[in-house]
Amino acid sequence: MPFIQILGYDVFNPLEVVPEMDCDIVKKKGEKIDYAIMKDGSPIMLIECKHWKQDLNLHDNQLKRYYVASKAKFGVLTNGIVYRFYADLIKENIMDDVPFLEINLEKIREAQIEEVKKFCKENFDLDNILSSANELKYMSEVKKIIRSEFDEPSPELVKLLTKRVYEGIVTQKVLDQFTDIVKRALKSHINDVMSEKLGIAIKATEAAGAPIQTASPVTDSKEEEEPTKIDDKASKINTTTEELEGYYIVKSIVCEVIASERVTYRDSQSYFAIFADDNNRRPICRLHFNNTTNKRIGFIDENRNEQVECIEKLDDIYNFKKQLIDAAKRYI
Repeated sequence: MPFIQILGYDVFNPLEVVPEMDCDIVKKKGEKIDYAIMKDGSPIMLIECKHWKQDLNLHDNQLKRYYVASKAKFGVLTNGIVYRFYADLIKENIMDDVPFLEINLEKIREAQIEEVKKFCKENFDLDNILSSANELKYMSEVKKIIRSEFDEPSPELVKLLTKRVYEGIVTQKVLDQFTDIVKRALKSHINDVMSEKLGIAIKATEAAGAPIQTASPVTDSKEEEEPTKIDDKASKINTTTEELEGYYIVKSIVCEVIASERVTYRDSQSYFAIFADDNNRRPICRLHFNNTTNKRIGFIDENRNEQVECIEKLDDIYNFKKQLIDAAKRYI
């Protein structure tokens, strides 16, 4: 109900919101949708609600039955945390199997808020929403494919790229060899892109004369939240491109659970600290890259103890995705 109210509808006006609306096709089972948002006497959006612990994948068929029985153009399936928005983009009056928009209130993004705003009473435009829904659906599917290809390149992609660079006969042995090459090349390309953008940012910072931030040990004292004054030790700090690349890798991982702008860093002579909200009492990890032959990544537990793991190269940071996500989740 608070969600419906945020959209601008009066939950106590039966001309706008109808609870337990009949959605029974055969008119015998007594099936009812939890909430129906109305416009000009007809439902425009159905909302089916489940317990917050429920797996929504178990209930999309239920919403699909209700959808067919109504004249609504949109359906929402939610457990109060995750909201899945459906339409009939493939076949009219048959709800699509895949939602065109899914939001999680624990890690919502600004772009998703803009899409939800289109469902507000004052903004509701059927043609505009359907146009956006169609684009969002295919964009979401393409992003899933890209993400999957980066994690594990498909044989089709490997074969395509191999044929473009390999002049010999492409045998299965060659494809097996190129599978690892393609996987590492994709990750390397992302690092190159980040390094290029990073170089531009560094030049802009240097041109503006901005000071380099320095790190402080993890502590509970309020005094440590104050910006560290530049002294002789701070002047010896050298923030390397490799440390910044590591920072951006960590940032790209944890942005799944917290907003990327909340992830910040400070460098010191001992380590490169990455934390949340510009607060060193909210550590995510530490990068120990000063010794080029023995790189390490450290995680701070709830007792302020540091668990250190060795890494050989920057890409190894991805192996600690779970630890990074768990650390970031503490600050949701």
